[in-house]
Amino acid sequence: MPNVEDHALAVGGQSLAERPFDALDSLILTQLVYMPMEGLLNRGESCRVAQAWAFLKEHCDYERLDVFQQKRYRLAQTCAGLARYRDWRMHDYQNHIDYEREMQFCACAFELPGGLSVIAFRGTDLTLVGWKEDLNMSFMTVPSQQEAAEYVDGIARQNGDALYLCGHSKGGNLAVHAAARASAPVRERIRRIDNFDGPGVDEETLHSYGYAMIQERIVSYIPQSSVVGMLLNYHPAYTVVRAHSLGLLQHDAMTWQVVNGDFVRQASVDLTGKMTDEAVHAWLATMDMDERKLLVDTLYQVVSASRAELVTDLLEDWRDAAGRMLEAIRGLEPQVKRNVRRMLRSLFSTGTAELLRLLLPSAAEAFKPPRP
Repeated sequence: MPNVEDHALAVGGQSLAERPFDALDSLILTQLVYMPMEGLLNRGESCRVAQAWAFLKEHCDYERLDVFQQKRYRLAQTCAGLARYRDWRMHDYQNHIDYEREMQFCACAFELPGGLSVIAFRGTDLTLVGWKEDLNMSFMTVPSQQEAAEYVDGIARQNGDALYLCGHSKGGNLAVHAAARASAPVRERIRRIDNFDGPGVDEETLHSYGYAMIQERIVSYIPQSSVVGMLLNYHPAYTVVRAHSLGLLQHDAMTWQVVNGDFVRQASVDLTGKMTDEAVHAWLATMDMDERKLLVDTLYQVVSASRAELVTDLLEDWRDAAGRMLEAIRGLEPQVKRNVRRMLRSLFSTGTAELLRLLLPSAAEAFKPPRP
């Protein structure tokens, strides 16, 4: 089925005057920001999209990239050869991993013809600290949200352009959070916030004045079996996009279907998406903020005992990792063990066991190598 790369090829000969910047362009930028630009843009430099691709071609080993990054690599290659995208200027790329603050933050600004600035926020990468920060969002404002707000104000000071904010996964949350916390003059320049399957916001942000001022400019897109995009506290009107993948893999925006210049839409999420929303929210309702923090910190403590830094490290050395995590579990204080067991039992009592049965086998099937 056609995806956003196919769409780029279809409209790649059209200028922004002929086809104004839209949500599909926005999605493309949220995928490009996942590509590693260290050594090209991380010291205040700027470049065109075509130059960024030339750098990636020289410095990225395609065969060593994971399956998701390979798709984005090919998208970057495609955009670099198209008149619509190749000369868009990239600047102020930042990628911060801070283990002490439990923060993973990445963003890049794009300057487009016609006086338009787009800020794209990267979603969670493969670092364990990035996943920990995602979990922390269930009970606190996380450092990357603060960084996102400061980043937007910094880009806004450079010129008076109209602003678009966008992000995929956690990046979508950062885009919304940054818009809600922006100063009033900056907030007035924000035309739209595109949130692609990103989790919602915390209660404080949900009821803030800044959020009320930008709520009507938030445009949310989720796949039909959304998991990530149904988390936390806000669910504005959203567009449900059909994905050609299954289960959890629908979070990969490169699987979303695009036909005739627009997403393939459906009226509502499917049964799995509804089960996700109901099960996760029912579970979170059973825990206060201290209990959520205890659960997240304990799980991270156990996983960190594996000595892995990336999610892929757990998979590549799973036997040793499992042994070290088991030892960490044995070393937990008895009361902590009891509390964590109770919270996990509560999770499965909400119907999540059935939800995982639907989601995970589909994911495993999708990762099987193609038949010769």
